Amino acid sequence: MDSDDPDRVLNHITNDFELSIQFSKGDSAAEFYGDRAGLVVYLEQREKSALTHHILSGARVGDTELCLGETRRDGEFEASFNATAKLDSDDKVRRLLICRTPKIRFTE
Repeated sequence: MDSDDPDRVLNHITNDFELSIQFSKGDSAAEFYGDRAGLVVYLEQREKSALTHHILSGARVGDTELCLGETRRDGEFEASFNATAKLDSDDKVRRLLICRTPKIRFTE
């Protein structure tokens, strides 16, 4: 997701893809929900090359991947996130749930 090239993400999703991203800035929150078109809208509105995503831990259980990470701006902590992905038999993403908040940090 840290790329300016949306195809790096779009080439890894299925035809029946769905996502929900719960995005909190601390004093306000928004949800991005949708299918492939919704992901395109989300990718287009993002600040490009401003944030980097860092995976702190992750696991795979069957066809489900989970990760805990944080976003950083100019190397400084901005928010923590959890991501859960349901994969198909080709490891393409069918369902994606991401939750983000600046209120809690897991590396402290």
